[in-house]
Amino acid sequence: MFDKIPATIVTGFLGAGKTTLIRGLIENAGNRRLALVINEFGDVGVDGEILKSCGIESCREEDIVELANGCLCCTVADDFLPAIEALLKRAPELDHIIIETSGLALPKPLLKAFDWPQVRSRLTVDGVIAVVDAAAVADGRFVDDAEALAAERAADPSVEHDNPLEEVYEDQLLCADLIVLNKIDLLQPTEIERVKSAVEEASSGRAKVIATQEGRVDADVALGLEAGAENDLDSRPSHHDSETDHDHDDFDSFVVDIPALENPADYVRRLGEVAGRHDVLRIKGFLDVAGKPMRLLVQGVGSRFRQHYDRAWGAREARRGRLVVIGQKGLDRAAIEAALG
Repeated sequence: MFDKIPATIVTGFLGAGKTTLIRGLIENAGNRRLALVINEFGDVGVDGEILKSCGIESCREEDIVELANGCLCCTVADDFLPAIEALLKRAPELDHIIIETSGLALPKPLLKAFDWPQVRSRLTVDGVIAVVDAAAVADGRFVDDAEALAAERAADPSVEHDNPLEEVYEDQLLCADLIVLNKIDLLQPTEIERVKSAVEEASSGRAKVIATQEGRVDADVALGLEAGAENDLDSRPSHHDSETDHDHDDFDSFVVDIPALENPADYVRRLGEVAGRHDVLRIKGFLDVAGKPMRLLVQGVGSRFRQHYDRAWGAREARRGRLVVIGQKGLDRAAIEAALG
């Protein structure tokens, strides 16, 4: 009887820092042989590209499986199982599998897949890690204005109010064994304590919460939770437990082709303005800067953006800028494309 391969599910909302955390785990994996399954909501594989270009010997390109343009929680049978079965064919070469869900994924349907006989006999879920953007929580991104909502219901008691952002956020926390409160460098100490308390309350106190920046978590901790989470489904409630199927009709994404840039700093400032004006949740992708041999990686959460040159364009690679835009249904796509193009 062979030991089961441990798997870690890394969940967290759009732009929380999941890929940064995973890269840190790869860099500090020691002698562990890792494989990655990377899932993205949009059809530009930014996260997989970031990890493929990291140049870390313990994580080769053939160890990375990319599943783009959808959420694993909706396509477990069609996408996740074939990906896992392909990795299991290499089981003797692997010590641990890390699965990064899309920022809009519900982790519990994916966790349930580990209870399927063909998976359960080979894998165990070492733990579910939820990465949280501390600044986004502090800004009230996931929680409605209680006073405004009460006034709305007082004016019209028949009004039904759903907040899909809050539901996804809470589902991710309620499924977690470890919550990584990331980006605390963007907050004041008093804000950190307030946000930590809010996260602990939203998670019902079931998970340990650690505060960090740049997704820094000790690999021995993150990859050694030993939760056996597939055996503990009932203690991980979800807003969608009563649903036999679900989708992500509350959210949408599209890709914008961007011509070569002369002034990338000005363009990134424009991205922040456009995201704020249209309440865009996430913009990320690669840009072509005229005269530069390297491509520019741009990532934004709301109106907060970061950018850096990540690698040189390949000799046979088409130099073209592409950005994926993600937001709630109702985005003015035409206006956003006109502003970004």
